[in-house]
Amino acid sequence: MRSAGAAYDGKTETGTVRRRFGTEETVKLKIGCISGDGIGPEIVGEARKVLERIAVRYGHEISWTDILLGGASIDAHGVPLTPEAVQAAKESDAVLMGSIGGDANTSPWYQLPPDRRPEAGLLAIRKELGLFANLRPALLYEELADACPLKKETSEAGFDLLIMRELTGGLYFGARKTTVENGLRTAVDTLVYNEYEIRRIAVKAFDIARKRRGKVTSVDKANVLDSSRLWRAVVNEVAADYPDVELSHMLVDNCAMQLVKDPAQFDVILTENMFGDILSDEASMVTGSIGMLASASLNDTKFGLYEPSHGSAPDIAGKDIANPIATILSAAMMLRYSFDLDEEADAVEGAVKQVLKEGFRTADIMPQKDAAGSGAACRKCSCSEMGSLIAERI
Repeated sequence: MRSAGAAYDGKTETGTVRRRFGTEETVKLKIGCISGDGIGPEIVGEARKVLERIAVRYGHEISWTDILLGGASIDAHGVPLTPEAVQAAKESDAVLMGSIGGDANTSPWYQLPPDRRPEAGLLAIRKELGLFANLRPALLYEELADACPLKKETSEAGFDLLIMRELTGGLYFGARKTTVENGLRTAVDTLVYNEYEIRRIAVKAFDIARKRRGKVTSVDKANVLDSSRLWRAVVNEVAADYPDVELSHMLVDNCAMQLVKDPAQFDVILTENMFGDILSDEASMVTGSIGMLASASLNDTKFGLYEPSHGSAPDIAGKDIANPIATILSAAMMLRYSFDLDEEADAVEGAVKQVLKEGFRTADIMPQKDAAGSGAACRKCSCSEMGSLIAERI
């Protein structure tokens, strides 16, 4: 709560109240909650537990709005996304989301036309909310270094990077066609970016670099592509407004190599849609477990949709064995980027590190015991236990 006589900082773009001059303000967090499908309700439940602990610990208030999306919406309404769900999301300051979808081979959802399947709802809400900036952190925890597939000296050095991927432009959204020319089937995909699209994602990258270690690596293919040459020119223009942030440029093929050679050199990697799609998957695997990977998608305000990078894992749904850490870390990103609550985000991330340091592991990150006794000190815990352990350490 705000202390008597404390300076009042007013409201942010999202309507929340912030702290100022070392005093504490009550922050009202209006959060939309999409539990999703499969393990979604389990992992989101643990993230909510952690956020509620943050609210108690720091004197904030959270109001939750439950929103249906994907298979859950199909079951309730016959469609993966309703106008009411979109409106509820727009009226929130941020949205926390679990995983969407089911087993494509067995679920009746996948007997529906493509535009009625769960993932169609996900694509639609991203479009409706104007989410153009996708953030994918890749952090290797010291306690999980043995799970990293890179050579030992690389994994022991550790790394903490974030890929900022442009999400609504480029090759995936350009005009496309397949024709027959001179008797040959010919396909054409168009890669288009304008300077506005490049500038807004670059601004996001530089702003977030200021919250991290102050370094941006812009990745392109400027030695070949006109779109990349424009990308590089606009990024340089944006960099002029951020003299405190170090900028470097790297060709995408070199970046792919450097990610497995020396990932510790990177802080924020800024890149276009297709390059970001590929590089973020590469970065995710060098951390050792996709169950640890958070993500965020932001629009041009403070609003964001926060979700784990992994899927809905319907084969383990309801068994209380899923790893909720990616979703909990996504909630930490929400605190940091939508609400500017860096101290609270640090507290969540610190609690995750502490639980791992104490040896607690969900099944997916539980090491195998070997003849030397490696892994013997770790203790397996359930999804709900992991959420409680993290919350208790905040």
